[in-house]
Amino acid sequence: MPEPEYRIEDLAHHSGTTVRTIRAYQDRGLLPKPERRGRANVYRDTHLARLRQISGLLDRGYTLASIKELLDAWDTGRGLGGVLGLVAEIDGPWSDEDPVRITRAELDGRFGGAQDDEAVADAVDLGILLPLPSSPGEFLVPSPRELAVAAELHAAGVPLPAISGHLRELRTHVEHIASRFLDFTTEHVFQQFLDHPPTDEEATEAASLVRRLRPLAQQTVDAELARAMRTLATRHLQQHLDAWAPDTGHEPATRRTAPPAGKRQPTGEQPPALEQVTLPAATVRAVRALVGAENVAAFITAAAEREVQARVMDGLLPRP
Repeated sequence: MPEPEYRIEDLAHHSGTTVRTIRAYQDRGLLPKPERRGRANVYRDTHLARLRQISGLLDRGYTLASIKELLDAWDTGRGLGGVLGLVAEIDGPWSDEDPVRITRAELDGRFGGAQDDEAVADAVDLGILLPLPSSPGEFLVPSPRELAVAAELHAAGVPLPAISGHLRELRTHVEHIASRFLDFTTEHVFQQFLDHPPTDEEATEAASLVRRLRPLAQQTVDAELARAMRTLATRHLQQHLDAWAPDTGHEPATRRTAPPAGKRQPTGEQPPALEQVTLPAATVRAVRALVGAENVAAFITAAAEREVQARVMDGLLPRP
């Protein structure tokens, strides 16, 4: 069966591009020259396959200059299969979530039933919702978990503009973390593949490493976020508990009749008894800020005993 032949208009139609674009690719050396037959140019399936390769790489964010380098490597026999596999691995899903579809009515129901066109436009701008041109009134949700979080926050009383503002701020920090993780892994893992055009085998090895390391960024962030939330939430609650204390102007503190800090309890002696005293709350907070919560009692005890000793000394001195 003879190989299909295309005029440039037919090639543009089958590849989903334009005649002008095809000619521009030829001028840049991205597309092999057609066969000249009389006054007409004839293109074949190899041209169609090359146009589809270029389109796929452009969709993944590659520039025409980098695409030319890849295609030149392929044409000179250095291999492109491994590189395209690496491209596909990096371009693959970085989450175990599957996108879902949602109608506008279902979306409104998730957020209390009220229609809020401004909030929907904000969600589209953030990429939380992707309109489906083929299905008006329906959206693709790339991250159902993210949408579920927004719905829970709204149900708890957080306004939708505050949720989208928080997400924008969060993205700035998360993109910084992702950038640092990429810099870190590039320096220590992938630099060996990037300081020269990789062979097919090297590109395949790099793709395997991407597959292994891909979940590590999320696992690290999950663990560190859990640690930070536990630490900061406890501290946050303690601050509010202090603020909720009865406004009596005093705060209970335990006074231990112990030796000043730095002195040891003599061997064989019983620890000193404890006695409850009431001190001004502002004083206790100031001491806590100065020496830490664990040292408040010892500091107040030492300060009080120092004052007592000073007064005893004053009593022993002759009066003028």
